[in-house]
Amino acid sequence: MFSSRALQHLSILSGASFRLFIRGIHGGIFEGGREEANSIHPTALIHHNAIIGKRVSVGPFCTVGPEVQIGNACQLHAGSHVTGNTVLGDNCTVLSGAIVGADLPGRTIIGCNNVIGYHAVVGVKCQDLKYKVGDECFLIVGDNNDIREFTSIHRSSKSSDTTVIGNGNLIMGSCHIAHDCKVGNNNIFANNTLFAGHVVIEDCCHTAGAIVVHQFCHIGSYSFIGGGSVISQDVPKYMMVSGDRAEIRGLNLEGLRRNGFSSEEVQTIRKAYRKIFMSSDTTTGCFEDRLSEVEQNRELFGVSVVCSMVKSIRDSFKGTRRGICKFRHLFGSSRDYGFS
Repeated sequence: MFSSRALQHLSILSGASFRLFIRGIHGGIFEGGREEANSIHPTALIHHNAIIGKRVSVGPFCTVGPEVQIGNACQLHAGSHVTGNTVLGDNCTVLSGAIVGADLPGRTIIGCNNVIGYHAVVGVKCQDLKYKVGDECFLIVGDNNDIREFTSIHRSSKSSDTTVIGNGNLIMGSCHIAHDCKVGNNNIFANNTLFAGHVVIEDCCHTAGAIVVHQFCHIGSYSFIGGGSVISQDVPKYMMVSGDRAEIRGLNLEGLRRNGFSSEEVQTIRKAYRKIFMSSDTTTGCFEDRLSEVEQNRELFGVSVVCSMVKSIRDSFKGTRRGICKFRHLFGSSRDYGFS
């Protein structure tokens, strides 16, 4: 039913979500011989083969397809539609006008406690011209995500890949997450954040509004992207970038503090950042030399957060990766990089 790659991505779901996924028709809607009442509006169209959990509310003019599995305590508001081979975990809310799933080969799996906003479109066919009709394509969404109005999230472009959304993300109105993207946990994407295909977003990233990210870019954890930016290369961990094309402007210091980094860790990251990007010594050599200098500095590289930052930079230059966003090599004043 799934490619090996798609099965690997199932680990993103919670235990409850995965139990719903494998339960299939044996899950039933009875407990102890007593049916727990659902609230189904008489104008809703629910296929007799659909599997509906307990305490489910389905509003007027909703449709539920024959291969759909809906978990316990879900709410489908008026005019929402769940179709295709789709699993909806417990305690999910699908607001009016939203569409979840599509009548295509493959599957859409939504975890528990997710909200899918008004007129959002989740788990439909990708917009990649390389997609071949009949190929299986997959989307897996974790738990506790707030997917707001008019957002679109597409399935993968081929059976060997999967679009994956982690847990606890806030995806604001009119965002777009294209085919084969990998989104981690606890990210905040402001309105009109647009991710092209195959983009990787790690954890705890924050975007301002109206940003565009090029295909195959990587966005490192705890980074911040300023409003109106165009990202055409990787954003390393902990960085703050903005502009068209985006440049590294400094460290996301406020984001680090808000996410529990200690003052000692922040100060160490700042020292490493200055040596790599802001050296005032014209004899320090090229960018590669400055990276190597930090790696050889036990005081800096012995700290895990610095090691993680340097690895994020190094990885951006491997294989087919796109390198990192441009940065200004200043001599003297550091105010343009957000430092006091």
